[in-house]
Amino acid sequence: MALSRSRKQLILAVFAILLLVIDQVSKILVKTNMHLGESIPVLGQWFQILFIENEGMAFGMSFGGELGKYLLTTFRIILFGVMLYYIRSLLRRDSVPMGVLVGLTAIMVGALGNIIDCMFYGLIFEQSTMGTVADLVPMGQGYGKFMLGKVVDMLYFPIINTTLPDWFPINGGEQFIFFRPIFNIADSCITVGALYLILFKWRFFSAESKKMEK
Repeated sequence: MALSRSRKQLILAVFAILLLVIDQVSKILVKTNMHLGESIPVLGQWFQILFIENEGMAFGMSFGGELGKYLLTTFRIILFGVMLYYIRSLLRRDSVPMGVLVGLTAIMVGALGNIIDCMFYGLIFEQSTMGTVADLVPMGQGYGKFMLGKVVDMLYFPIINTTLPDWFPINGGEQFIFFRPIFNIADSCITVGALYLILFKWRFFSAESKKMEK
């Protein structure tokens, strides 16, 4: 039985709120209970909670100083607005698969989760360091300006962590780690949502593209 528009809206709203709450709660717990560089093994050494901060790009990457930070945050806000508008327009069409809406919502929430870090974390948190844990502070008394907050990352999966043998032709004798990026729930929402749409809903977007060409 096809879902009504109001039912779809309710499901997507609950889904979005749930993802956003999980993202923000996990970040706040890490920020206020761990110092930078602290690691907590979860499943042996191949899955760890490892606290780092970055200037706003996914998977621990950075982008060019304060100007780059303002541009990146602005781009995220624009992306969020475009995604929200697109999802609302698709909701008006009963023929759009629910899976497409769920995938797009996951990407939108991922963008919003990191937007919140960039916009507000510098205003409400103390600076985290290698030896101290940050506390919440009154609005405006934190470590940074509006839109210059750092994104909290903590999910680390060094699935392979070994020393290459000396005879290995590339970087012999050095440590080799497979999958070095450290990321958060918001990054995961963007990545999983995008992969899901590419792998399982490409026919929908292919059909949409053909409609636009006519």
